[in-house]
Amino acid sequence: MYKGKFITIEGSEGAGKSTNIQYIQDYLQAKNIDFIATREPGGTPIAEKIRDLLLDKKNTSLCEDTELLLMFAARSQHLNELIIPALEAGKWVLSDRFTDATYAYQGGGRGLAKNKISQLEQWVQGDLRPDATILLDIPVELGMERVRNRGETDRFEEEQMSFFKRIRDTYLQLAKDNPQRFHIINTEPAIDEVYQQLKLVLDQLTQND
Repeated sequence: MYKGKFITIEGSEGAGKSTNIQYIQDYLQAKNIDFIATREPGGTPIAEKIRDLLLDKKNTSLCEDTELLLMFAARSQHLNELIIPALEAGKWVLSDRFTDATYAYQGGGRGLAKNKISQLEQWVQGDLRPDATILLDIPVELGMERVRNRGETDRFEEEQMSFFKRIRDTYLQLAKDNPQRFHIINTEPAIDEVYQQLKLVLDQLTQND
């Protein structure tokens, strides 16, 4: 058990993670909760270099197993250099994606075996799991429309619609399998309504702290 609380934010493309993570940060600051915000893949100088490899559209020959191993290589560095020290110091850690994203993208999207992912998860993380996961959910068509409207896309965002449908289905199944940890937020409505949903979850998480 760590003194800090580990909160992860998940969701498929176009779900509004950047906007909603900013709201969560503002909420925690208003509550005077000491936290760090980070992201995956990335979060440390070494892990950010791995992120660049993973997202670069030029890397068309990157095979699926390599992609999976790079994700966990970045995660290992992220955990040991940033996340675990922060949790040990009593800080909350707010991470834009974590291992659920690997189950969704490399498992659901790429079709890699779940047991491959779970073996790497246990090796890299031991017993460490998020205290809570906020899943930002949106219909795939709407999410990808938002992505296209943003402009420049990365290697993952270039995938077919069926890829993202498998990702969403996997996320929703993960939430169904882990109801105590997951909190699903519908990001299709107007932003004020999304914030209201988020506030209810955050009120619950901070009351339990």
